[in-house]
Amino acid sequence: MVDGQSTTPFDVIVAGGGPAGLAAAVSASRAGARTLVIERHGFMGGMSTAALVNPWMTFHDRTGEQVIHGIAQEVVDRLMALGASPGHLRDTIGFVHSLTPFEPDSLRILADAMLRESGCSVLHHGQVFRVERRDRRVTGLAVLTPGGERMFRSSTVVDATGDATVCYLAGLPMQSDVTGRNTQPMTMCFRMAGVDWSPIERYMVENPTEFHPGTMIGHRPITGVSGFFSIWAQAGLPIPRDRLLFFAGPRPGQVYVNTSRIQGRDGTDPQDLSEAEAEGRRQVACLVRFLRDRVPGFADSKLDALPAQVGVRETRRVVGDYTLAVEDVMQGVRFEDAIARSAYPVDIHSPSGAGLTLSESPKEPYDIPYRCLIPQGMENLLVAGRCISASHEGHASTRLTPTCFAMGEAAGAAAARSARSGRPVGESGPTGAGS
Repeated sequence: MVDGQSTTPFDVIVAGGGPAGLAAAVSASRAGARTLVIERHGFMGGMSTAALVNPWMTFHDRTGEQVIHGIAQEVVDRLMALGASPGHLRDTIGFVHSLTPFEPDSLRILADAMLRESGCSVLHHGQVFRVERRDRRVTGLAVLTPGGERMFRSSTVVDATGDATVCYLAGLPMQSDVTGRNTQPMTMCFRMAGVDWSPIERYMVENPTEFHPGTMIGHRPITGVSGFFSIWAQAGLPIPRDRLLFFAGPRPGQVYVNTSRIQGRDGTDPQDLSEAEAEGRRQVACLVRFLRDRVPGFADSKLDALPAQVGVRETRRVVGDYTLAVEDVMQGVRFEDAIARSAYPVDIHSPSGAGLTLSESPKEPYDIPYRCLIPQGMENLLVAGRCISASHEGHASTRLTPTCFAMGEAAGAAAARSARSGRPVGESGPTGAGS
């Protein structure tokens, strides 16, 4: 039994308040829909705030043309106005054209403001644990809160949980190409303070082969470093990586380290997640000692921040009306029902080895079709973020934060159109009758 009375139905409920969910909630609410966003943490931002995944990559294609705008760019502009981001900078590692550092705490505050301004209702500390479904429609979300179980109902639902939780609990099929403990590894990012960039820059100039090919040696400001190959190999750390990877934060001396690797864990299994959290912190402690003892520029640095949770790259992905394939990404395929564009490479962290499979950036930006956001057979349910309908390799490009913002914005707008018109979500996209 659900404890408490059901609320008055909303037009749109968004499950999950990460970048995709935040954008979906703001978009739907701005479109006039009575919207509720449900988030399990006490703050919005998902991996960007809870897991300290920083910077955002990338808003641009490899020629420098910006391909992601909308709410994503609004967030950057407003963070810049707060002095909490320098905006888009060149990626000196050479992975992509640009990256965008930001202050996670400022993003939390900004997210609250954007939701409040849009008129969106917010429920923190809520976890969807059961889904009521009647044929092709979700009819209710049972949410576990500190005050007990609550039932929420709406005309349309956006699953932005990252794990496709709503879809899974509704009994919908998931992609089966790569699953469970064979998905991309998790990472516990962390922040160091008091880093001196001058010794790092000198070492890079003197030892250019010790870094990722394509690194912009001598470019200022240095925004990221991938390498220190010999120093890393000589240390023999019990971490299955082949390099050190870190990025400059928005404040002087700040560095966000993205080097830990936690393999063989299923991000939807509570025991695996518990073990991953502890293993991630063990690796962080090991990395902090390594940085201070061996890496130029880190001798006087200190651990400045640990995340609230481990960073999860990949779990469940829905089976949608279209599944984005790696060929679509690499060939820059355009779709009539496009709702977002991206130019990020196919970026796969080895599930079992120390390496990284990173393709070249797509020759042209590719489209993400609206059909990838529609779970097969459903009339009032959309997905946004890393759980959209994509292959393992396709997901390795779409999972990045700017793209998630763009998908969420499109999903929220479509959900609002569907709720307003009473039409199925399949008829409420960019080319549907409800557009």
